Amino acid sequence: MDLRTFLMLLHLCEGIGNANELRVAAFLRIYQRLPTKNELTQVLKLTPAKSHKLIAQLECAELVEQLRANLQVSQVVTILDQDYPLKLRESFRPPTVLFYQGKLALLKKPCLAIVGARQADAYALEALTKLLKPVLAKGIVTISGLAKGVDALCHQLTLAANQATIGVIGTGLDSAYPRQNRNLQARVAKAGLLLSEYPLGAQPLRHHFPERNRIIAGLCDSILVVEARHHSGSLITANLALQNNRNVLAVPGEITSDISCGCNELIAAGAKLVSQPDDILAEFANQLI
Repeated sequence: MDLRTFLMLLHLCEGIGNANELRVAAFLRIYQRLPTKNELTQVLKLTPAKSHKLIAQLECAELVEQLRANLQVSQVVTILDQDYPLKLRESFRPPTVLFYQGKLALLKKPCLAIVGARQADAYALEALTKLLKPVLAKGIVTISGLAKGVDALCHQLTLAANQATIGVIGTGLDSAYPRQNRNLQARVAKAGLLLSEYPLGAQPLRHHFPERNRIIAGLCDSILVVEARHHSGSLITANLALQNNRNVLAVPGEITSDISCGCNELIAAGAKLVSQPDDILAEFANQLI
């Protein structure tokens, strides 16, 4: 068994978690061989009972079949691979395994993450319509999470301009959440790139979405927040991006609007106010030369 296959199988095991996967990935990179059972137990700091359970999972034929099923409908990039995106590798808790459909090479281009409220209103549509066309014309790739509201607007407007967009989802690639975005998700996979760290069959569990957001924050060069409530998931994503030394931008909103208070708070805290396409393009000036 090669190293990347072992890492993929480990990723499919129950109860491992990203931190432990990263420890094993570090072992594989350093020693360039598979760990013994004792070494795996030590690296993961497992009790004898948990070690026995994990080894049993790794040796189970059903796990190999599960991996084969995933490889039939998607491609995989692991943190051991040369084409694993550098920005993500250097980010906070990078995923060890990503399942994808579409063009992985898009991640080498300048990327703008766009996040915001699921209950986005007409103002979000007007703002994105005004801002995105000149940005997309420069070859900047958009990234979002294929949720309702601002996420969907980001992907729809990018595709309408015949440009590439990247969707990062919190389910397996065989699922869409919300279901109403299933056709949009298929279009993103065909014309751009669809990514998930979750295997086939993974459902939209609540904790999957903060995990998805850390990937969005790690993949982008800059992040634009368009309509966000106080303490919203969009603000958490922006904070993760800031921790990764990404540029944080925000579209200002009415001071009487609950749906814009998060953006106004970001601007007050130092995020760049965006009112024109050039405000975004200035952040990519060195990459567009």
